[in-house]
Amino acid sequence: MNKKQKARIQSLKDTMLAQPRYVSIEQALIITKTYQENEKDSIQVKRAKALYNALTQLEIGVQDQELIVGNRTKGVRYGVVFPESGISWVDREFETIPTRPQDKFRVRQEDIETFRSEIVPYWKGRSLEDVLKERAGDEISAISKVVKINQTDHAQGHICPNVKEWLATGPAGYIAQAQEKMKDCTPEQKEFYSCVILVMQGVQAFMMRYHDLLIEQAKSASAEDQKTMHHVAEICKNLSERPAETFHEAVQSMWFLFVVLHMESNASSFSPGRLDEILYPYYRNDIDSLRLTEDEAQEIIECLWLKFNEIVYLRNKNSAKYFAGFPIGFNIALGGVDENGNDFSNELSHLFLNAQEDLGLPQPNLSVRLHKHTNDALLRHAVRVVSKGSGMPQFFNDEAIIKPMQELGISKKDAMNYAIVGCVELTTQGNNLGWSDAAMFNMNKVLELTLNHGHCLITGKQMGPDYGALSTYETFEDLEAAYQKMTEYFIQKMIPCCEAVEQAHMDILPTPFLSAVIDDCMEKGLDVTRGGAHYNLSGIQMIQVANLADSLAAIKQIIYDEKRFTPAQLEKALQENFEHDEVMRQMLLNRVPKYGNDVEWVDELGVKWATFFRNELRKYTNYRGGPYHTGMYTVSAHVPMGQNVGATPDGRLSQEPLADGGLSAVYGRDVKGPTAVLKSVSRIPCECTTNGGLLNMKFLPDFFKTEAGITKFCNFLRTFVDLKIPHIQFNVVSRENLLDAKKHPEQYRSLTVRVAGYTAYFTELAGDLQDEIIARTTYDAI
Repeated sequence: MNKKQKARIQSLKDTMLAQPRYVSIEQALIITKTYQENEKDSIQVKRAKALYNALTQLEIGVQDQELIVGNRTKGVRYGVVFPESGISWVDREFETIPTRPQDKFRVRQEDIETFRSEIVPYWKGRSLEDVLKERAGDEISAISKVVKINQTDHAQGHICPNVKEWLATGPAGYIAQAQEKMKDCTPEQKEFYSCVILVMQGVQAFMMRYHDLLIEQAKSASAEDQKTMHHVAEICKNLSERPAETFHEAVQSMWFLFVVLHMESNASSFSPGRLDEILYPYYRNDIDSLRLTEDEAQEIIECLWLKFNEIVYLRNKNSAKYFAGFPIGFNIALGGVDENGNDFSNELSHLFLNAQEDLGLPQPNLSVRLHKHTNDALLRHAVRVVSKGSGMPQFFNDEAIIKPMQELGISKKDAMNYAIVGCVELTTQGNNLGWSDAAMFNMNKVLELTLNHGHCLITGKQMGPDYGALSTYETFEDLEAAYQKMTEYFIQKMIPCCEAVEQAHMDILPTPFLSAVIDDCMEKGLDVTRGGAHYNLSGIQMIQVANLADSLAAIKQIIYDEKRFTPAQLEKALQENFEHDEVMRQMLLNRVPKYGNDVEWVDELGVKWATFFRNELRKYTNYRGGPYHTGMYTVSAHVPMGQNVGATPDGRLSQEPLADGGLSAVYGRDVKGPTAVLKSVSRIPCECTTNGGLLNMKFLPDFFKTEAGITKFCNFLRTFVDLKIPHIQFNVVSRENLLDAKKHPEQYRSLTVRVAGYTAYFTELAGDLQDEIIARTTYDAI
């Protein structure tokens, strides 16, 4: 880009980063009024009318230099209160949101007062949160230290809409489709189609509101900015009337799609998918016709990248610990194979990498798909961007992902075209409600209860059945048999809770706009929450196989094989958090090999139970008739879920964090180098990570300073591909810089790090999560 273009991007970036984050109740007021005025309508119609009213009434804003416009609030990075999902937690926490440890927002006193006088009285007992509490609150609470059930106070996201069809159709096209469908349909389908028409009319009005605002603001802008604003205004007008035709129109249309998805559902992790493939025809056509230069395309892309950072998500204080750092999850996938299995990348793949290199921002969550024949140009470019330290891109392995997806019932064509949503969750494009974050299952809490008569070591409370304790198991096999029974028990408790959540979403949060852009919903005239999508999956995360393998290995070797201590001695030490048994703790930590060091028998303990959990879950069908499957990633849940777990047989002290990532070794225990880590992780079957797997690694910046270092790293990634590991990501930062950033946060405002499957600003993370990231093993060689 030229100097002027770079100045535009820098100015927009500086303006965005300087904006304070506030809690916004504006849309909550519109939704509440809509429901009050339409009490006799069905929930589906109320939801459609509420979205239409938000699209036509919410205050909007633009900046003079913007090439891409649109947001769900006038303010940047505002947290939106969404009453249909949950207001009870907001009521409890409103005053403390500015001071809580994680993901703070400013609040206005007048908003608190309005919220409690106008919003709370109507929504008490009606929101998703309250309905679920009434229907299944006791059951969800009873297992909460073992299983975190998600989507209980917010809508389900983690979806890749059909962006390609949206660009080729536009809101006017969807209206025409729905009108045609209404000519021959059932009354229930007719209501669905009428809701689609209403929300698409709202989208048209929303686009025209930006046109009108741009024209009005241009009157007082500089001559140069006037030209830009009139051009963007014309694009908005065109998109309200017809599909996108140019590259700039396609990018703007795509951004409007995601703004509206967030306005309808206020959920995280709506993702564009393989954008280098989707947008390429528009780019190529404009380049060939000389309507666009590469620099102009780069400028448009970087303006889009900035918009991805303007939407964040307001969670309750507990969820903020599990999803720390505002991970909104706009995941874009580059590269990979095409539908014929050939290597795919193009000029846009590199322009997207340039944007990440130039801006270094947390969003979008940029992912590169690798395979055996990935071209060197894409790989080396991606590694150079990784070396800049933003934590992106992350890498996914086609060799480990495509075939296992097919075993879930996904067609070969769709599996080869897979995308990623949110952090590392795998999906098909435009035809899937994957419900990829249904629950997190703490395998280590299950082990704790197995070793202690079903009692919690932290509280002493009876949480599970009494199948015995460590002192009662005569053999290691007896222990494993009890662990299996305890795992089965909590899976049986978890599934009805997941079903209750899905049913509540169906009853409370139908989504006509989202349904229109997910394949098969329009054909069936059926909302996506009711099973309208072509694929209907549910994903459960296993937390944390590294700690589990290390603990089982320690018990097997030290207690049962070598008999250095009796089972009763270890049981007592765990109950007392090793207070009087430091020698034992050091032996458990240091005399037993650990997962992540290419020690097969230790790794296989993790493999055994990951495979068992996956196979057990596949016996169940979700509420929409689709299969459950498994993932191995944590977001930031390894910290709060560790706080729920007492002392463990691997020598970990009570309430310390669990291993990060999901496939990663416990920090500090992977002492044999990065290749040994890859060998250990490669033993976990890819069928266990069809919902996503996450491997975190940290390298020193000096490693990338030479071409030889870049080449070594590329070869390391090709080894990752050959070993059929599904995912890997990197922090490239020194321990010293992180320590200094914790001490002087004002000097490191723009420092980003890889937390789990996403990047966040380091200084916006809570102290315990910062400490965990600092403690992760750092490599200086391969």
